[in-house]
Amino acid sequence: MIHDKLFPFPQNFLWGSASAAYQVEGAWDEDGKGPSNWDLFVRIPGKTFKGTTGDVAVDHYHRYKEDVRLMAEMGLKAYRFSVAWTRIFPKGKGEVNEKGIQFYNDLIDELVVNKIEPILTIYHWDLPQALQDEYGGWESRQIVEDFTNYAVTLYRHFGDRVKYWVSLNEQNIFTGLGYRMALHPPGLKDDKLFYQVNHYANLANASAIKEFRKYVPDGKIGPSFAYSPAYAASSKPEDILAAENAEEINNHWWMDVYALGEYPQAAWNYLQSKDLAPIVESGDLALLKEGKPDFMGVNYYQTTTYEKNPLIGGVTEGHFNTTGKKGTSKDTGIPGVFKTIKNENLERTNWDWNIDPTGLRIGLRRITNRYKLPILISENGLGEYDKVEDGDIINDDYRIDYLKSHLKAVQESISDGVDMLGYCTWSFTDLLSWLNGFQKRYGFVYVNQHEEGEHDLRRIKKKSYHWYKEVIEKNGDNL
Repeated sequence: MIHDKLFPFPQNFLWGSASAAYQVEGAWDEDGKGPSNWDLFVRIPGKTFKGTTGDVAVDHYHRYKEDVRLMAEMGLKAYRFSVAWTRIFPKGKGEVNEKGIQFYNDLIDELVVNKIEPILTIYHWDLPQALQDEYGGWESRQIVEDFTNYAVTLYRHFGDRVKYWVSLNEQNIFTGLGYRMALHPPGLKDDKLFYQVNHYANLANASAIKEFRKYVPDGKIGPSFAYSPAYAASSKPEDILAAENAEEINNHWWMDVYALGEYPQAAWNYLQSKDLAPIVESGDLALLKEGKPDFMGVNYYQTTTYEKNPLIGGVTEGHFNTTGKKGTSKDTGIPGVFKTIKNENLERTNWDWNIDPTGLRIGLRRITNRYKLPILISENGLGEYDKVEDGDIINDDYRIDYLKSHLKAVQESISDGVDMLGYCTWSFTDLLSWLNGFQKRYGFVYVNQHEEGEHDLRRIKKKSYHWYKEVIEKNGDNL
């Protein structure tokens, strides 16, 4: 529907921004921190853009006070950050590293003093390498106990000041790129293991949420799901069925477990027929039911369009654009289920990501109708090349246009009846973009960091910084 008048954003709306420990902190081996899977993975030749690592990243570990001051000057209401598991438990379990606890205590205190709501992400992809070496990390049921112990340690130390928590960040992405496409650690291609890993991650997520109720009874917790709503390429019934298949296998497979504690039936039957369904032991489904979240975290960047994929001779593995060379991505699919196809109605970024603010509204409504949960947009943003002009000016109008159009979609969703807790842009400062190095920039604040040479890590406010500051001041009334 087209609204002639939009509802205002709630008065307590969390106007936020986000980051992840490995992408911003640096100090990869300081103050007792142990090695994570990413600390080792980036050292494998050819895995990242120009061999970039997070050893320094943007040095948030040493510059967090400066970064929080910039957040406060903007008027930011919330900051979503992740804890590096290996700062707390260098070997994933055992003895707590007090210097790691102290760093996050200091960061949280700095946020609270500046009236910025901390949103703590328990896990954002950096698994302790010791656990990967000991039992395969997410490949073993043992991860449930170790992850829960880690989460409880965070609840005990930070739950008095942190009231919003994200349990797992983009489970669908870290398992998919790690176990299906070999682009993330541990760099495997094994569909059966992929689904088993996801089951163990689901159990770990549910267990951590169950324990949360005991330690932070006045807090809210939920997972962050990388949601790409499925479109049909045409009104042909076979294309619509392909899009339904994609929505169930790529989206409901995770969100149904989070919110309902059960796997969607058609996807389960299909995976069973292919001998890919995970092994579910006694008590597993009961635990999943006990892990219902308080909200659904949504990381939204794009929609995906699908068409029929023949069972014989159908498209399988495609190509993922990690270079920023527009048009280099290739369609992917599962024969007999679906294949992706370019949506000619949408503009695309230099990394071939569809720009579709209306898709965000569609996705938010689908979640609301299916799960009846409040929603926190835990990530939304534009990764692009930024240019520093004379006088330290960065005119990122393209980022302003992107965020403005998506925020308008959020306001339309609120007018539709979606219960929105807040909106966190990705990201506050520029950061290391995993496989894409520092060339792909997302932040309101430019960081003078590059793949080559020495750089001073100077922070420079972009045009979008001042724009978002005004949006926050007016609670979105100027959109």
